[in-house]
Parts: sequence; C-alpha cells; structure tokens
Amino acid sequence: MKELLAQRVKSLTPSSTLAITAKANELKAQGINVIGLGAGEPDFNTPQNILDAAADSMNKGFTKYTPSGGLPALKDAIINKLKRDNNLSYSRNEVIVGNGAKHILYTLFQVILNEGDEVIIPIPYWVSYPEQVKLAGGVPVYVESTSEQNYKINAEQLRNAVTDKTKAVIINSPSNPSGMVYSKEELTEIAKVAVEKDLLIISDEIYEKLLYNGLTHFSIAEISEEIKARTIVVNGVAKSHSMTGWRIGYAAGDSTIINSMTDLASHSTSNPTTTSQYATMEAYNGPQDSVEEMRQAFESRLEIIYPKLNAIPGFKVIKPQGAFYLLPDVSEAAEKTGYTSVDEFATALLTEANVAVIPGSGFGVPNVIRLSYATSLELLEEAVTRIDNFVKSKWQN
Repeated sequence: MKELLAQRVKSLTPSSTLAITAKANELKAQGINVIGLGAGEPDFNTPQNILDAAADSMNKGFTKYTPSGGLPALKDAIINKLKRDNNLSYSRNEVIVGNGAKHILYTLFQVILNEGDEVIIPIPYWVSYPEQVKLAGGVPVYVESTSEQNYKINAEQLRNAVTDKTKAVIINSPSNPSGMVYSKEELTEIAKVAVEKDLLIISDEIYEKLLYNGLTHFSIAEISEEIKARTIVVNGVAKSHSMTGWRIGYAAGDSTIINSMTDLASHSTSNPTTTSQYATMEAYNGPQDSVEEMRQAFESRLEIIYPKLNAIPGFKVIKPQGAFYLLPDVSEAAEKTGYTSVDEFATALLTEANVAVIPGSGFGVPNVIRLSYATSLELLEEAVTRIDNFVKSKWQN
C-alpha cells in the first residue's frame, strides 16, 4: 500500500494544550477530582444579549450560506469596532471573517507563504504558530526572550534574526502564554525594523480586552499609515466576549491578502457559521458591560492567586499584565522534587496532585508551566494548595 499520510502532517506536533485538557477530562470521567488549569477559555457563559441575538437570527430563518468572507453587516460591525477601540480605519474589502482567530491565522499563512519563506516567532509562543507556518511550507525562526526581558523580544533581536528569506514577524500582545504586553514604545521600535527589512507584521490581538493595572491596548497598526499598510490585525470575540465555541475571528489589512484569504475560504469552509456571525454582530454592536465585568473578575483572581503561587517553593513567577495565564519558572521545583524535566513534573501534578497544567515545552520554554486562571477563585485556591502540598511533600534538600 502507498504511504497514507502526507509529509507535512507527519511532522506536526499535537497541541499540548488540547492534549492535557483531553487527559484531564479522561481522568474526570473516571471519577477523579481533577482541577483543570489548562484550557484557554473564559469560564463565563456567553452574555445573554448575544445568546438572544443568535436565537432571534435562527427564528427569523437566517440559517443559510453567507458570503465566504463574512456577512457585510458583520464586517461593518468589525470596522466600527476597530475605529472605536483602536482608531483604525478599514473598508469591507480589507476585512475577512473566519472560523475563529486560529483558522484566520492558518488561512493567512497559506496565502502569504511560499516554500522556504521564514516567519519570525518570539519565544514563548502560542503552540499553533510554528505548526501553521510549517503546514504552509514556511520555516519558523525563533527569537528567544527571557524572564529578565519580561518575555518580550526587542528590535535589535528582530533585526538580527532577519534573512533574505524572512517574510513576516508575529507579535502577540497581550501574549499567550506569558500575559505580557508590548508598550507603544517597544512596538514603535519593532515597527521601524519591519519597515527597514520590508516585513509583514502579523499582530495577534485576541486578548486585547484583558489588560490589568490600568493598562490600555495599543495596536502596532496604530503607529502610522505606513505600518498599518504592512500589518495584518488578527482578533475575534472568543476571549473578550466568552465566545470560544462560536468560532468567529477576523483579520483586517491589505486588501490583496484579505481577498486571497477569502478566495481560499470559499474552497475550504464556504463561510463562517451563520448563527455565530449574527451573535458576533450583537457582541460588537450591543452593550459592552459584560466585557468589563469579566475583565475585572480575571484581574481580581490574578491579584489573589499570583502571590500564593509565587510563594510555592521553587516557583518564580512574573506578574502578567494581560490575558489570563501565569507562567511560573518551576525548574527548581522540578529538580528538588526529583523530576528530570518540567514535563515530568507537570505529568506528576496531573496524575498525583490532580491538577492539570500545560508544560512550557509546547511554548518553546521548557522550564515553565502555564496555568490558566480562567476558572473560579475557589478552584484556583484549591489548585494552588494542591500544588504547594505536592511540592513540599516531595522536596529534597
């Protein structure tokens, strides 16, 4: 029999976040009281006004195909949102709606990358960036940041990583997994390198609404028209409006790229889910109170959990500025509890302490674990207590 699988999928690394979540769910199904801190989704239900709008659209019979790139009325809602929140002006042919920001990114890489094109990916990175680049025939080029840099690369590092094959750089702010945020000044310096080296900027802003300690979001596309012209802004309603399962994301940018993405979507997905598009229209056009309520809840949890996590022996935690993740360096804890790697330590936390966390190797940082605080404060406190007891019970002086 001929080879069944294509080479491009043989090299794929499965999503570590989904793998851990699946294992945690398997243990839960066995009756084990597992606390899952792995999944990257808000624990709140989608706001009622959005649910009502979705139901209303179905009752009115809006259940058929839509244009491949999204309903014109939804594009208008996104355009208004980008103007209102980010002071960015786009037209309909510069916006595409897709089946979640993840699929938007996948489609984007498919249309901009030729075989061997390089994409610069800062470490730590969201697990799907490298795999999506590779699936498009591109080459991920990693630029490492450190905890001393607050897990952010600088302009000089970017400049040094560029070759004649470099096509784009990914900026994710606020970041998954670190929760760190690039300042306007830092983004301006990075943008200068993008102009100097003729790079596309892929700005993943999915956690835009989850910022703490008085910070406000700044998009790299806001710097100037010159920078906006070479930036593809990627966003969606999954995190901001607790709509992960609705699968709506979008991109805004150069019309040639956007139109090509739309053409590809017409042959792959036909269109984003119709009901979800009507729900998203309400998410952006309707009241935004729930967005702020969820943000405040996450910030409150962070303020309580951060110091407790940082007090666990062998844990070193930088306080995040956004998103809903903590990224402690646990290399000392792993070593002192008898494990040869943080991956082993994370597995033991799941099987012995019944707490599911994501090992940092999936984000390019093998000495950390990622914990999501997108769950109830009661569960968060219990999880931290379990981790603390686990570490102290195994600590070897």
